[in-house]
Amino acid sequence: MKNEFGYISENLRVIKENAAEAADKYRGGVMPRIMAVTKTVSPAAVNYAVSLGIGLLGENRVQEFLSKQESYDPSAEVHFIGHLQTNKVKYIIEPMTMIQSVDSLKLGTEISRLAAIHGKTMDVLCEVNIGGEDSKSGVSPSELVPLLEQLAQLEGIRVKGLMTIPPPSDGDIFLGKMEELFNNIKDRNISGISMDELSMGMTHDYAEAIQHGSTIVRIGTGLFGARDYGTKNA
Repeated sequence: MKNEFGYISENLRVIKENAAEAADKYRGGVMPRIMAVTKTVSPAAVNYAVSLGIGLLGENRVQEFLSKQESYDPSAEVHFIGHLQTNKVKYIIEPMTMIQSVDSLKLGTEISRLAAIHGKTMDVLCEVNIGGEDSKSGVSPSELVPLLEQLAQLEGIRVKGLMTIPPPSDGDIFLGKMEELFNNIKDRNISGISMDELSMGMTHDYAEAIQHGSTIVRIGTGLFGARDYGTKNA
């Protein structure tokens, strides 16, 4: 396995070096968590990354996750990061430790309902469409506070912060806007809401995201190499 997946080890070394440099320069040395985005990646490659110390996996697609779940190293924590339909929440409510893509009260309510049935409290992040792009999911910045206040009233979920996928053009501008939005929400001290996590930054912009306060960077291509899919969440 080491020879077959040796490139993952080298890629992770580079990622860690770049992340540490950004963290030292901008965040007082505080490192974000590095998430391995596993879309289209074989369980063997994922498990090799886990063996190197990656403890957090990001899943985009419910069906793909279900097909690979039993093959994953169980020591890794798994977050759902893709667009999630309410009728598919039931399939992932038990194995996930966080759902990062909550963008509506309807989705939050279904997560809350099923989490209560399973006797757990699901950590969630609110996904923000910081660039106002029609092609992306997420609540608009102007509608974020009302949504957070509604989600805070639900049993069975715990809002831990925000997630975003900024536009690739002018990404640094939108990362800065997201940092400002995150800090403004934190300053509001909304009851039942904790702004502990800011999930942003992917293969092409994770260093800049760390500069702007990201606590989780989601890296797919930079870790596992180029695959035949679009860049959303990768």
